[in-house]
Amino acid sequence: MKPRIFGPSRREVLAGMAASAAGLLGGGATAPAATAQLALLARPAMLGLRPGQPATPIWELAAVSHTRGVHLKRGDRCEVVFRNDLPVPLAPVWYGTNGAAAADPLRGRAPIAPDATETSLISIPNAGTLLADFRLFEDGLKQPARPLPIIAEETSRVATDRDEVLLIEEWRLRPDGTALPPGRDPKDTTPLFTLNGQTSFELSAAANERLRLRFINGSQRSVLAIKLESHEVRVMALDGQPAEPFPARNGALVLAPGARADAFVDTATSAAFVLHDGKEARSIGRLVVSGARERPAPLVPPQPLPSNGLPEKLDLRGALRFDVALGAPDVGWTRSGTFSTASEPAFRAKTGRTVVLAVKNPGPVTNVFHLHGHHFRLLDRLDDGWKPYWLDTLAIEPGQIQRIAFAATSPGRWLIESVVTDWAAPRLVRWYAVE
Repeated sequence: MKPRIFGPSRREVLAGMAASAAGLLGGGATAPAATAQLALLARPAMLGLRPGQPATPIWELAAVSHTRGVHLKRGDRCEVVFRNDLPVPLAPVWYGTNGAAAADPLRGRAPIAPDATETSLISIPNAGTLLADFRLFEDGLKQPARPLPIIAEETSRVATDRDEVLLIEEWRLRPDGTALPPGRDPKDTTPLFTLNGQTSFELSAAANERLRLRFINGSQRSVLAIKLESHEVRVMALDGQPAEPFPARNGALVLAPGARADAFVDTATSAAFVLHDGKEARSIGRLVVSGARERPAPLVPPQPLPSNGLPEKLDLRGALRFDVALGAPDVGWTRSGTFSTASEPAFRAKTGRTVVLAVKNPGPVTNVFHLHGHHFRLLDRLDDGWKPYWLDTLAIEPGQIQRIAFAATSPGRWLIESVVTDWAAPRLVRWYAVE
């Protein structure tokens, strides 16, 4: 299968919500009133990955007081209190928020020390499916870490009956039942995949319901295809940005690590969620349908999701053009632990310009590219158009060049990530500047 893209104590943490963030803004600036508050906690946890066997120790990013998931709204200013209860310096990294400078910790902000708490303000400029995790700090992780899905809701209601997150995760289990963090040699380990933390997940629904399913590839290295059998899966958004609705090819969504896809499904019958990792297919869950939802009128094809305000057109003729070779250490790629913006940027662009990147994978294994700060269009082969969706993550096959374009609307220094789809491979970073 060729990889393609179609996605402290509780009291102490809550007390930190009252802290002023003015000191983090610098220059004596006054903090704007936050319309939302979020307490995040990095902590050790246990996860049942082997039926009938002891739970496996892991690390996780958890949201305090959000028992049914984190729900924010487009346009929120969010005061984030992060508590690090793990023994290594960490910071949450948000994926999918365009221009949220405070969410990118390697560009001048040090990670938070163990047993410390930090407050920051971030904006939520777009609705969509977001993801927060520690993947930039994986060199220091002693256990594999679970990411945290975050839903940024539209300001107007979307016509669905249910909204469900489906987080796919990838593990490498040693013979003693412990799990191996990524970036290490997986010799003598067994791959395992979970859906919402379960090896056999069930989602209950009635027939004739319209579900919004937010599929997230939370794996660290594998391009995955996920399919709901016997149903049409209509793609509505990719990587947190609305798309022109289209049916998933053969009902399957193919997602690079970190990619997200929102799909609408009109339930009909019980069916399996089938996962394919490029080597074999396996059932990792089921949609269990019982009864039927009565409606005054039949369901009609869904309308596109509300725009997040990204430009309808890009000026490709006047674009700045740069070549970016993934993963080559001689052109500036480095591990996150040694990253510095004193290094040479991959490219520089003026605010307001269209940027076209020719992203090349010179290696023998599929490489995953992630752009922070902006979403991009995937260009057609002749640069005479683009696919009808926006992305922030792209899997690029060996020897392949993909051309992408974005409007440089967010000034600042932004990260680029590159990681090979091999469990032992390191995660590498560079940066680019919008001035």
